[in-house]
Parts: sequence; structure tokens; C-alpha cells
Amino acid sequence: MAVVTVPWWGKIGAKIILSRISFGYAVWQRLGLFRHGQMDTSAYAISVFNSHMEKAGLKNSLQGKIILELGPGDSIASAIIARAYGARAILVDAGAFVRSDIAPYLDLARALVQAGLTPPDLTNCSTINDILVRCDAQYMTGGLESLRQLPAATVDIIFSHAVLEHVRRNQFLDTMRECRRLLKPDGVCSHQVDLSDHLGGALNNLRFSEAVWESALFTKSGFYTNRIQFSAMLDYCRQAGFQVQVGEVRRWETLPTRRNKLAKEFRVLAEDELRVSGFGVILQ
Repeated sequence: MAVVTVPWWGKIGAKIILSRISFGYAVWQRLGLFRHGQMDTSAYAISVFNSHMEKAGLKNSLQGKIILELGPGDSIASAIIARAYGARAILVDAGAFVRSDIAPYLDLARALVQAGLTPPDLTNCSTINDILVRCDAQYMTGGLESLRQLPAATVDIIFSHAVLEHVRRNQFLDTMRECRRLLKPDGVCSHQVDLSDHLGGALNNLRFSEAVWESALFTKSGFYTNRIQFSAMLDYCRQAGFQVQVGEVRRWETLPTRRNKLAKEFRVLAEDELRVSGFGVILQ
């Protein structure tokens, strides 16, 4: 059977229509649509968590630490992994996207045991809340407002994986300022950012004017990215009070979307800036 490839504009149209059908996120999730990451897969979740802890220089000293994950998406896996290392997790998202099925978490606990760690015993847990209690973890779904509810200088590490690009543009600087407020004086942030359009790996999100892209029609349809480019995002981090250390920077060899197809505000950017498809950054 031939594989049907949906063009970027078809994905936008489909998501706009489907997001208006009142099934709720859980239904779309079960159908494999509108997924928020892959942290519900054990190997992936462990790999992502360990990668950020290593970049932050804390993998071997997590006992008693407080770890905040921005945008856990469909999974509370980080709460279980953190507890297996002796740490406590706070998970903050912009909505209640976590899957209710606990089977993946039981698989994750077994994988952690096989890795020589001691995760909490989840055998008598029947709900997500049971698991959170067992892990002494918090799950908050108010986005920026949730961050504002947390006490200052209480978090050792904040991390996110392909999340910062989804923070609403008009909330980005405030979000980074809240992260700075929450971090202990010797704390650290590790973020992995994906600057592609999330519609097929190009720059088709840059085709639209700000008025169209930031409209409710687009921001509430499941494909929104804030379109803050590499240098500008680093500048926002500095404005929030962070020292910035850039890690790996990934670039397209050539522009994946022709410059003359981009909106005016992006068309004038340097090619070297537009070719950045993603990067890692450490903030202190």
C-alpha cells in the first residue's frame, strides 16, 4: 500500500478542522493525533532525562535535588525517573495532556530496575495521581501561572525537550524570568530546542504574518510554535538574567523553504540564522 504524504498546508487545514471537533485531547491522543512528545516510551524518556542531567553536570549527584520539567507532554515519566535517582520532580505544562493509562509507567519502572536503579514501587497504583503521590511529585497544568505559584530559589535543575518553541510568544520572556526566579543560585537549566516548523521539518511556519500566526485560529489548533529564532531566543534568556552557554547547534545545509516564500519579518534575517534547525543550551 502506498504511503500518503500530507503536505504542510494540508496538515494545518486538517488540524484546524479536527481541533474544533469536541472529542477532547484524550480521544485524539488515542488516535495518534496531536501527540505532545514521546516521553511515554520508556527508552526515550530515560534517554532524554539522562541526556539533560549529563549536560547539566548533575547525573551522578541527583540525590535530594528538585527537578522541574517544562512541558512533560503526554507522560509523567520524569517523575518516576527522578525518584529512581533520589530526586523529586515538578512537572509543569500548559494543559492536562498526560495519558491516563498506567501500563507504560509500570514498563518504565521495570526498565529502571534493569538499569540498576531503584524506582518507587508502582504495583498498587491504579491512577496517575497514585503514581505522583508515590513519587512525591507535582503535576501542574497552568503553564506560566503554575510557575508563578512555586516558591523562589527552590529548584536545582529545569529542563525541557522540544518545548520552548511552543511557549506563546507573548509569554516567552515572562516564562524565562520565572525559571530564573525559581532556580537556586547554583542551579542550572538544560533545554533542547527544535526550530523546524513541526509540520514536516522545514520553515513553513515562517510563511505567515504575525497577525495570522498569533491569531486564535492558529494558536489553538495544535501546530503552534512561537517562531522565535536562534539569536533572539538566546537574547530573551539573557534578558531574563541567565548566563547562556550554547551547546550543539544543528543547521540545514540549505534553506528548506525558499526565502521569497517567508513573511517579511523573516525574509530579512541572515541565512545563517534561518538555517539553524535546532540547538541545545545551558542556562545558569
